[in-house]
Amino acid sequence: MSQSSVTFDNVTFDSAGIRIAAHLYLPDTAAAGPRPALVVGHPGTSVKEQTSGIYARRMAERGYVTLAFDAAHQGESGGLPRGLEDPAQRVEDFKAAVSYLATRDDVVDPDRIALLGICASGGYSLSAAGADRRVKAVATVSGVDVARQFRLGADGTQDPAVFRSLLDAAAQARTAAARGEDAGVMTMFPETAEQAGELGGQHGVEGFEYYCTPRGEHERSAKFLAWESVDKLAFFDAFHAVPLIGPRPLLQVVGSRAVTSWMAVDVHQRATGPKELHWVEGASHVDLYDRKEYVDLAVDKLADFYATHLGTAR
Repeated sequence: MSQSSVTFDNVTFDSAGIRIAAHLYLPDTAAAGPRPALVVGHPGTSVKEQTSGIYARRMAERGYVTLAFDAAHQGESGGLPRGLEDPAQRVEDFKAAVSYLATRDDVVDPDRIALLGICASGGYSLSAAGADRRVKAVATVSGVDVARQFRLGADGTQDPAVFRSLLDAAAQARTAAARGEDAGVMTMFPETAEQAGELGGQHGVEGFEYYCTPRGEHERSAKFLAWESVDKLAFFDAFHAVPLIGPRPLLQVVGSRAVTSWMAVDVHQRATGPKELHWVEGASHVDLYDRKEYVDLAVDKLADFYATHLGTAR
């Protein structure tokens, strides 16, 4: 499929009273009318300049208007405390992004809007799509329910005592904050790749290499969570609304070596409409963030999916 050059504009929109910062990617090629559009969400602690920006640009090259945004409390978006991972707000951010695109009928066909969620945003996009009937299709790349990952571990085998200890720390932080003390934050990465491997195996090493080295790091990617995030994640279930997505279509793009793939299998089993679990051979969870040989394969599959269900620029 032919590709075009793209430009992007810095835009903002409101999400439950919080100012959201985003990049709106626009194909440079002429179109006979408004185009189909995609909302692209980033992984937890990430920002729009990282992997979500890569996919937003690549899909804009295929003719779609795409919107990559910073979640509330993160990146250039507003919201206090900084680094808060609030699942309800993250889902609201997706719905607010759809609302923004629906008002941009100068460039967007409001009847052809879909979601693309990467990693944690994969789970959030499923929740948003289940409840928001304006969404015509949803796809994920390395999609996870970040709440499940905290509770059960990336591979699903974490000792329950680990999450209980995080809940204890979050409770203590709330009490400290109530006393006017500095509650601190939950640091997401250790100081070295070796330490990351000891804590999280190869998945931990790959996360460290992406977020903490020149490979993918960005100054606004905070690498921490506010402690309040932990107990907010304790009860969230990103997959609860999956059956409501049908009869609209669902695509999940997953690396064959991703230790998180068990969550995509769970989603596939819950889905009630047209669904596909597409495996990228040889790719890990983080490989699909930025490794060109794997991103190329993912983009080809995504472009076919959205062309089938949204069409292309008229």
